[in-house]
Order: sequence, then C-alpha cells, then structure tokens
Amino acid sequence: MLEEEIVKAGAFKLGNFTLASGRKSDYYVDLRSVTTRPELLKKVAQAMSQHISKSDKIAGVELGAIPIATALSLETGIPFLMVRKQKKDHGAGKLVEGELKPGDKVLFVEDTVTTAGSLIKAILAVRELGGIVETALVIVDREEGATENLAEIQVKMISIASIAKLRECASIQ
Repeated sequence: MLEEEIVKAGAFKLGNFTLASGRKSDYYVDLRSVTTRPELLKKVAQAMSQHISKSDKIAGVELGAIPIATALSLETGIPFLMVRKQKKDHGAGKLVEGELKPGDKVLFVEDTVTTAGSLIKAILAVRELGGIVETALVIVDREEGATENLAEIQVKMISIASIAKLRECASIQ
C-alpha cells in the first residue's frame, strides 16, 4: 500500500506542527523523501498511471511536481511540461517549458495540495496558452479546500493516497 511506503519514508508524521501558513496541524506531509527515491517515485508513477485518460501532455509545477511529471512521462510515454511559479526575467521569459499546442489535453500532477492555490495559477497559465485542463492527479490532498477550489475552475482532482490511511499507517508505526 502506497500510504505505508509514504509513512516508512518519513514523509508523513503525526504530532504538533506549524505549517508555512502559520496554521497549526496535528500532522505533517513532506513528500520530497518519496519523490527523490527512485523506487518510491516509480510506485507513485505506476499508481498515477492507472488514472490517466486521454492526455497529450502531463504538467507539473516547479519544484515538487517536476519529478512526478518526469516519472509519469517515463511510465506512460506522454510528454511533459514544466510550469514555473513566475516568469523568468531573462532568456525567453517563459512560464511554461515544453511543447504545448493549443487544444492539447493537459493532465496536471502535484505532490501535496492544501487549497491548490499554486496549482490553480499554473492551470490558468496553461489554459491561457490554449491547453485544455480537466484533471489534476495528486499524491496527497490535505482535504482543506483543494477539491472544491479546483472544481470552481472545472478541474477534477484525484488523490492516490488518503489522509485517513496515512494517519492509520502512522499510528501503527
């Protein structure tokens, strides 16, 4: 089970934590210890590949989603895009790296989402360039508004690991 692997990797912890937003939480998720390990990243890509419908491109927001997009691209043979959080002020000044044609159906991937703010911004940037985005695949949804916020822009979110199962695995450890 993927949740067991996430907990064993130290990517999910129970306790008292202060999040980047300043909010308090009784759990912490940091999936870099999953996405930087080839064997775990492969399992993530395999799990995500089960949820791919017709997509022309896979997209990930820098930095955390890039390994996921790369692994899923390798798993499926679908080319990927890298979306910056902000335009570069040098070179071509692109926000989206990779070949995107108007009408391409783009599947977004992400490691962890809370409210999906940066993911929504990236989706809108791809849509502005003519990409069609209907689905986002995430490893962990913190279940704090991301599903509803994405639904407001007509994007369905699928999470491959649940907070309830992560809690259960962590409490057994």
